[in-house]
Amino acid sequence: MKLVTALGLAWKAAFSKGMEREFARYMLAERICKALYPKYLFSDFGRIWLEDRAFLDYFERFVGTDNYHSADRKYLLRSLLQLVKHLPGDTAECGAYEGASSYLICEFFAGAGKEHHVFDSFEGLSAPESVDGSWWHANDLTAGEEILKRNLAKFPGVHTYRGWIPARFADVAERRFCVVHIDVDLYSPTRDSLEFFYPRMVPGGLIVCDDYGYTSCPGAQKALDEFMAGKPEGIVHAPTGQGIVVKR
Repeated sequence: MKLVTALGLAWKAAFSKGMEREFARYMLAERICKALYPKYLFSDFGRIWLEDRAFLDYFERFVGTDNYHSADRKYLLRSLLQLVKHLPGDTAECGAYEGASSYLICEFFAGAGKEHHVFDSFEGLSAPESVDGSWWHANDLTAGEEILKRNLAKFPGVHTYRGWIPARFADVAERRFCVVHIDVDLYSPTRDSLEFFYPRMVPGGLIVCDDYGYTSCPGAQKALDEFMAGKPEGIVHAPTGQGIVVKR
């Protein structure tokens, strides 16, 4: 019966048209994936965001067309910004790589008069600790500051702070923030970022920890869990792997 069903899907994938053909191809892809990597669970067919050409053009400009691993996280980040569009305060990113997430934030708030603050060593990751596991190594994910500045050049009010977190945080100690995106993969810089920015968030402000739900980043999850323990806000663990906190 399984063979008959698979053959039927293959026929539809090859010879049917429109949505029927798309659905048959999707179901075939799911079957192949299940055989090769059973841990991956396909979502429902027909999600509209996968047809958002403007978003995909942005993503492919940064990442190319061979790797969509973080596309769902970028799309959710952009959508979450709708929650804070009327709030006062600046925006910030800790760990920006080449600036793809900062680009989304700056584009969303274009014309709003906000300043965007980018904190990065531009030397990759710091040395992991034992709590961070074995996936990452010092200087992984290195990207040059000039690349980020070029990618964000069209946005006024972008400030970059080169240095290991938290060395440059004091430069913005008097600021308040409505969005902070934390993407530093490791325990200590995640914890340091939370300790600095949490008390400086405006009510309703958004903290997004990009690495929260990944087995490759146990330190990031531990840092957010520990820091938020006993605080009034909960952590939303999104299926994308992000950890989301809305400041009360």
